[in-house]
Amino acid sequence: MRRLRKATLAEVIAEFLKCEFYREEFHADRESFERLVFEADLTNDDENALRRALLFRRRGHMWREVPSDTQWWEVELEPDDLNFVRVFPRAQWRKIAGESYLLRDIVTRIRTVQFTGRQRDFVSTLQGLSYRLRSEHDHSAILLIGVDEQKPVTILEGNHRLTAALLAGPDVFRHQFRALCGFSPNMPHSCWYETNLQNLWCYGRNRLRNLFYDRDADVSRVLRRISCSSRATIIDDGIGDVAAEKMAEGSK
Repeated sequence: MRRLRKATLAEVIAEFLKCEFYREEFHADRESFERLVFEADLTNDDENALRRALLFRRRGHMWREVPSDTQWWEVELEPDDLNFVRVFPRAQWRKIAGESYLLRDIVTRIRTVQFTGRQRDFVSTLQGLSYRLRSEHDHSAILLIGVDEQKPVTILEGNHRLTAALLAGPDVFRHQFRALCGFSPNMPHSCWYETNLQNLWCYGRNRLRNLFYDRDADVSRVLRRISCSSRATIIDDGIGDVAAEKMAEGSK
């Protein structure tokens, strides 16, 4: 794995949100935020705050387990990385993976094991995506987390896409997507990187704390803050209260 350039946190959140925006949690106000998601202005702090709140609506429980000192990089995947890329043991992946969560071992099982029931349907979906990736280039980003380039990395976002790409072949796996990887010496304390009782306890505690109200996922709160900030700026610039009120209403 080769580091290409540093990536900002705002960029990573924007890419993560793009991959999640089709989910049901965004149906009610999808039209209001489509431009914000798919035409992201990473230099706009207000937009970045809104994208973070939108992402936390679905993935706050996941993002909180990524260490705060994580540094994000765009990286280039190399052939030897197949020995170190893992999926997180959750949902269908536990039944597909068997004893190894290395991506290469999962792909081997998909090719050789006759799955049944829901697992068979899951594998069929991956195979369909794999055939599409052989002829179409996907410009989306996949997110990885790890300690450094020499140690295993876990897929934070992109399990389906990377598995399908590897089914299509090593070259597709390496060149189909942009890869963003977060590195931190504290990554072993994240349940997404190391699954153990202590990490799962921290995850459960954080999930329970934000179960009924997640302040970070409150998009309305961010909109109100932006509105108040816009109003204060207008007044400071000598524009009348009526104009300030119209600007505030327009930002809702």
